[in-house]
Amino acid sequence: MTVAAFAALVTQFVMHNSGSLPEINLQNLIKPKLVAIAGVASVIDGDTIEVHGQRIRFNGIDAPESKQYCDDAKGFEYPCGRRSAEALDAFLAASRPVQCTFVTWDRYHRFVGDCRRADGVSVAAWMVEHGQALDWPLYSLGSYAPQQAKAQAAKIGLWVGNFEPPWDWRSSHTDGAAPPSQPLGIVSRKLVAQSGNSCEPRRTCKQISSCDEAQWYLQNCSWGGKLDRDGDGVACETLC
Repeated sequence: MTVAAFAALVTQFVMHNSGSLPEINLQNLIKPKLVAIAGVASVIDGDTIEVHGQRIRFNGIDAPESKQYCDDAKGFEYPCGRRSAEALDAFLAASRPVQCTFVTWDRYHRFVGDCRRADGVSVAAWMVEHGQALDWPLYSLGSYAPQQAKAQAAKIGLWVGNFEPPWDWRSSHTDGAAPPSQPLGIVSRKLVAQSGNSCEPRRTCKQISSCDEAQWYLQNCSWGGKLDRDGDGVACETLC
């Protein structure tokens, strides 16, 4: 029997017994199915890490994008995307390594998985319960809805103020739709959205009155990098 004839018989058998061929995920055919990955993670953003050079997207949740801003309880803008990433970084550092079981590959060639810390705590559940990410019903089927309800009732994380769901934010910010190419380089610092400053346009050092104010804009505003021309982390050096 030829190979072609054998393949035809197999196809006929499958269709006869199942009614139709199963839906094929081309990405999963092209890329190997990894059972699990474990190791020390580098944080990319609030729902993505990198372990051993492999990008891993948490299954079923969505966190603010690295460039996304939200409003706090007083209506002041703050970098909620970076804050989510910082929360994830601190959470993972408390119990290493992280282990992720494979679910699928996404369109960015990332390993989508269910991840747990070394102590067994679910990373996705913790992020949603602490208001640093949202349950994404499109993929979770509501798996993290109880954790989200708890965070919303407690008004913690994103729920302290107003925010745009990350999936909506991406649709209106095409430049932020693709995942970051590099880890964020998390730094420990106190965000001071309650200082009274606002990210309303103040584009030059001449419009800023103090070093503390300049540093706040650098750390908290999307345009703040313009104040640090030499990239040394100090804004408006004539003031500082």
